[in-house]
Amino acid sequence: MSEPKVSKKQQACVNRYIAKAYDRIELTVKKGQKEIIKAHAAEYDGGSVNGFIQRAIAETMERDKAKRTSTNQ
Repeated sequence: MSEPKVSKKQQACVNRYIAKAYDRIELTVKKGQKEIIKAHAAEYDGGSVNGFIQRAIAETMERDKAKRTSTNQ
């Protein structure tokens, strides 16, 4: 199934919204790692590399927070 066509004006509008509403983070990985990440995301997150990376970050931050809390008690 092909992607729906989007006009240049509509894409520009979406890009402006994204620039206002989101922060961007550039991620650099070793050659070959990108395809491994994409395959993993497709298997476990329905194909969204962005969603997979966001989940990995959130889970790691929660784990670090719990570790810090248990260490301070």
